[in-house]
Amino acid sequence: MKLTIIGSSVEDAQEFAEKAADQLRKIPGAAGVKLTSEAGNPEINVKIDRDKMTSLGLNVSTVGMTMQTAFSGNTDNKYRAGDNEYDINIRYTESGRASIDNVRDLKFINNKGASISLEQFATVSYGSGPTLLERRDKSPAVSIQGQAIGRPMGTVAQEWQAQFEKLPRKPGIVFIWGGNMENQSEGFGTLGIALLASIILVYLVMVALYDSFITPFVVLFSIPLSFIGALLFLALGNQTLNIFTILGIIMLIGLVAKNAIMLVDFANHRKEAGDSTHDALVAANHARLRPILMTTIAMVFGMIPIAIATGDGADMNRGLAIVIIGGLLSSLFLTLVVVPVVYSIFDRFGNKKKKDYDALIVEEYDHVDVAEH
Repeated sequence: MKLTIIGSSVEDAQEFAEKAADQLRKIPGAAGVKLTSEAGNPEINVKIDRDKMTSLGLNVSTVGMTMQTAFSGNTDNKYRAGDNEYDINIRYTESGRASIDNVRDLKFINNKGASISLEQFATVSYGSGPTLLERRDKSPAVSIQGQAIGRPMGTVAQEWQAQFEKLPRKPGIVFIWGGNMENQSEGFGTLGIALLASIILVYLVMVALYDSFITPFVVLFSIPLSFIGALLFLALGNQTLNIFTILGIIMLIGLVAKNAIMLVDFANHRKEAGDSTHDALVAANHARLRPILMTTIAMVFGMIPIAIATGDGADMNRGLAIVIIGGLLSSLFLTLVVVPVVYSIFDRFGNKKKKDYDALIVEEYDHVDVAEH
């Protein structure tokens, strides 16, 4: 779990991040809370007077390059030995960069060849600052890192966000989730679109096969029935709703729809043979119970080893298997009850519309016949 605080200055971001981190430490399940940048790192501040620097014949580029070479070094020169090449780092010795006086006495050569010391145009003093300078979108930032133990990461993050959003914020302070929370939010959005697209594709395929826009709705009613068992088994297995479990739910759309398709297709054939809607549905349940039971049991037993696995990476796959097992079992029992009821309702509605249409045609025909006489 990672939260990045972005501010107009490092101090503002650091201040808000420390308060938010203190709140996270008090939330049950949060552990290992730390900031990527801690305050109090000793440093030497150099504040340049640009007017004095210009009057002495120096510029920022010359001063900056000289200070970098003196204290960090310059590796432009190389040493070659045969086919190998080594960097030569040129900088001041330890004794020449050990104290603040060494910084003040740092010499620069101006455009007239004169030697100028740093203290002539800059104020050098002790100070403290962050241990790491972090930036996000070209702005100063500080990140808070932590882990969730014993509780879902999403639950801990929601409780934390509800608390730190109440903290007073200086202008320019914003926060961005990173790490697993960022991946989870992006994954949920993408998988949500995939879930919707899969339902639409299943519907369009059945429209083409049944040559009807109404009959596929009966099959689609079996999909929410699988979600009942999937969510129930997730709760019983102490699993969270994550990317892998959502993938399992998407897989369920195709797996459970076939049970309803078998029932609806058999009922349609029986009605074409002259049976009533009630007799056709009863016959469909009797005839299709065995294949539905066989395919469901086969898939459930195939998923059990994944659901009870304990090896490396098993935690990620366990949620997917539990979702599929729960969805298949709930679909097995509920589809045989709900789908025939929905089929009967749609059939009654369709017959009523057909009778109203036939009556309208007859009325129009009688009206035309009377007008001709």
